[in-house]
Amino acid sequence: MNELFNISGRVVVITGGTGVLGACIAKYLAKEGAKVVIMGRRKQEGDAIVAEIKEAGGEAMMLVTDVMNEELLQQNCDEIMARYGRIDALLNAAGGNMPGATIAPTSNFFDLDSEQFKSVLNLNLVGTVLPSQVFLKPMVKAGKGVIVNFSSMAAFRPLTRVCGYAAAKAGISNFTAFLANEVATKFTPGLRVNAIAPGFFLTNQNRSLLTNEDGSLTERGADVIRQTPFKRFGNPEELCGTIHYLISDASTFVTGTVAVVDGGFNVYAM
Repeated sequence: MNELFNISGRVVVITGGTGVLGACIAKYLAKEGAKVVIMGRRKQEGDAIVAEIKEAGGEAMMLVTDVMNEELLQQNCDEIMARYGRIDALLNAAGGNMPGATIAPTSNFFDLDSEQFKSVLNLNLVGTVLPSQVFLKPMVKAGKGVIVNFSSMAAFRPLTRVCGYAAAKAGISNFTAFLANEVATKFTPGLRVNAIAPGFFLTNQNRSLLTNEDGSLTERGADVIRQTPFKRFGNPEELCGTIHYLISDASTFVTGTVAVVDGGFNVYAM
């Protein structure tokens, strides 16, 4: 049996686990035998995902958290360690945007809400750094572990409107490279840090930006499809294979990289 991709029994923590992408990844990893810890603010949604996983024969638990609350994150970590005794992988999937941190077509840079801009930076960037600090500690003690951060197309290209979100995601890509070098050189090469950069998927956050109520494309949605060689949006399930690869032994010599899953959007050329 090929063990390269075997993740059976591995404990995988997912912040933002109740979101569309996080939930899909959690269900997939559980089917592959991982013990999944779903972390988020919405307990009811998280409990429903856990119930679905367990009904299918998988192992999962839900923990209410706030990626900006280091004390609560530490409590979460302690609870996971008490139950499973280790943490093998952390997926930093928590994030989001706010209207005031965007610039609408009818607005300009001076309309940017500085407080909401800060909030979006904190949620996405600091909300990746703090969980990494907390959940990396048991990995360092174990001498092995994987972190996968969530970057974005907005980290590569200056997409219109999403000023705060793009700045945060660019920071996540940079932080990924920094932390990969930091942990490998100061602790052990058994610790790896990578990121995934999804293209355009219809999540709760961007559905109304890309599609109308009748399912047709908005002007922005049509522009995205025009620049995507595959000529469609991604399906959440299409992130799972890349995540699986990054947390498995198939990628033991891979660190500090950003894996793009975008249907070709980032390489589109006129």
